[in-house]
Amino acid sequence: MDKLNLRREVNAARSDLSPEQLRANSIKVRETLLEQPWVQMAGLVACYWSAGSEPETHGLVFALWKHGATVILPILQEDNDLDWAVYDGPDTLAPGRYGIMEPVDARRGVDAVRTAALVIVPALAVDARTGVRLGRGGGSYDRALARVGPNVPTVALLHDGELMDDVPSEPHDRRVRYAMTPSGLTRLM
Repeated sequence: MDKLNLRREVNAARSDLSPEQLRANSIKVRETLLEQPWVQMAGLVACYWSAGSEPETHGLVFALWKHGATVILPILQEDNDLDWAVYDGPDTLAPGRYGIMEPVDARRGVDAVRTAALVIVPALAVDARTGVRLGRGGGSYDRALARVGPNVPTVALLHDGELMDDVPSEPHDRRVRYAMTPSGLTRLM
């Protein structure tokens, strides 16, 4: 299956999830991730503010922040690259491009993700064999992941059924080290 059709398939499956399922999935993902010692010890975490049927990150971002981590969230630039700014509580967000909530704090630049001790990214699917993630097609997170050091934990948040055996990839596609689903955390590489 090609990327476009796989994106359609995953988005269709996500649209079938009830609000209760989405909420339950998000709680499981958040709680399991927060149990990991390497998550608890991360001083600077790059994450994202979820939208639509993505595994919800609002509670995760808030919990990381309340536990003392500095959380940076992306700001989508005109060229689809990601700038980063600090999350300083729910009142420090405003709608950005496409209505996605972004921090209003000073921007830290596209290279700010290089200093993160943990990087949490969205994905529509991840290849269980290779760790290649399928995003929405803009390349924003592939560029961001290219800046992350090889020993930094990178985690894609997924719903069950989105960790697959054969995700199409191209040379520019970046891998993640972990996939987090409601069923548990999977180390990929």
